[in-house]
Amino acid sequence: QKRGAKLVVIDPRTTVTARSADVHLAVRPGTDVAVALAIHRYLFVNGYTDETFLREHTRGAETLRERAEPWTLEHAADVAGVDVSALEQVAELYAKSSPALVRCGWGLERNRNGGNAAMAVLALPAVGGKFGVRGGGYSMSNSASWNIDRTWIDASEPATRIVNMNQLGRALTEYTDPPVNVLFVYNCNPAATVPDQRRILRGLEREDLFTVVFEQVMTDTALYADVVLPAAATWCEGEGTVTNSERRVQRVRKATEPPPGARDELEILTEVARRLGRDWGTPTAESVWNEFRALAPRFAGGMSYARLEALGGIQWPCPDESHPGTPFLHARLWETPRGGKPAPFSVVHHDPPWEARDPEYPFLLTTGRRLESYNTGVQSSGYPSPLHRGETLDISPEDAKSLGIGDGDLVRVTSRRGTVDVPARIDRALRANLVFMTLHFPDDVATNLLTIDVADPRSGTAEFKACAVRVEPVSATAGVAG
Repeated sequence: QKRGAKLVVIDPRTTVTARSADVHLAVRPGTDVAVALAIHRYLFVNGYTDETFLREHTRGAETLRERAEPWTLEHAADVAGVDVSALEQVAELYAKSSPALVRCGWGLERNRNGGNAAMAVLALPAVGGKFGVRGGGYSMSNSASWNIDRTWIDASEPATRIVNMNQLGRALTEYTDPPVNVLFVYNCNPAATVPDQRRILRGLEREDLFTVVFEQVMTDTALYADVVLPAAATWCEGEGTVTNSERRVQRVRKATEPPPGARDELEILTEVARRLGRDWGTPTAESVWNEFRALAPRFAGGMSYARLEALGGIQWPCPDESHPGTPFLHARLWETPRGGKPAPFSVVHHDPPWEARDPEYPFLLTTGRRLESYNTGVQSSGYPSPLHRGETLDISPEDAKSLGIGDGDLVRVTSRRGTVDVPARIDRALRANLVFMTLHFPDDVATNLLTIDVADPRSGTAEFKACAVRVEPVSATAGVAG
């Protein structure tokens, strides 16, 4: 921004980032796809499309044009609950700016329109001609575009089921042919972070379920484990090379030694695989490093840890260290591994959010983290941030006034799955009909007691960010209802 860039934030909440934005669109949860389609229509109608790129590297662009046609700026602004002039400003900024980067976050897909929203947003750079320009395109989870062939792993898939983690509760309580008898948990705390918590806990309480948790702290899930393995996979205890979603390779040094007996994930999972008859060998930092060097032939024999550290990291693909790196510079990066063309365009559509379908639950609950609490593992660690204020239901001043709720009053939040009693916190950063809670409560109760595990058919995610709820004031003492 200091150098003239414009920052647009599309988020139902007025976050710290949103407060610093040039334009903030506080959309209703579940309406990102409507906003994206309106921007697509603006690009198509006003001649801002990259017809050459669409013709040579995509399929379904004409269908996208047809799907976008009804979504005028006025229509999308009405559905999303934003000012039409602000939406027009965003569309014009995106159309006329180069480079223009879409940083797609992790919230827009966590509702019943999630898959369509992600596809519509990630198609914008293709339609608007933003690929092939340094600093342009999109940044999401781009790790698959590395096309790394991990030859040291036996990647053949066994004949087994793939379970959507959002429906882990169903897997633990309903799968019978065969039942799930062993659960290995790492990098996760499903007792708090997976939807339909009541069913999750019933599954974890099964006497015939053997649960292993690989962790650094005693999380909610670890309390249900038969065995807890001490993990050493903290950020400050690892060493080697890392890649990130911006397609950069960087050198990492550990800041401290892991405690005695702790082992990292790669070592543990490789050993488990070996004992199950799938021997990958023993990968080392050097073998992974050699794998990277094979991907960058001009560095072969010349690149080293020290050189990488001196460079501060390099962009991939990168012919040599003098190349600045431009993601998606070559069209082949946009194409599928088999040389075909992606076709997200022909299936994009918008469904009304739950609030329009169920008047009994007029509020939309969005869940997430606060700045003072990185994740539920930190909250379980026994070292909460001094900024931690305790769990609350954040509600807008307008809604609090209409319900007769004051700051700190106890309220009852009810969804189609359960009920939670929690103090209210009036938050001017929230729009009307939107409430917010973090994922974690004391006494083994989480906000996911309220959320439902029904997954969006395209993204596979549940309604973490758009759960229909009812909010009522209560006169009982503070506590949690089930």
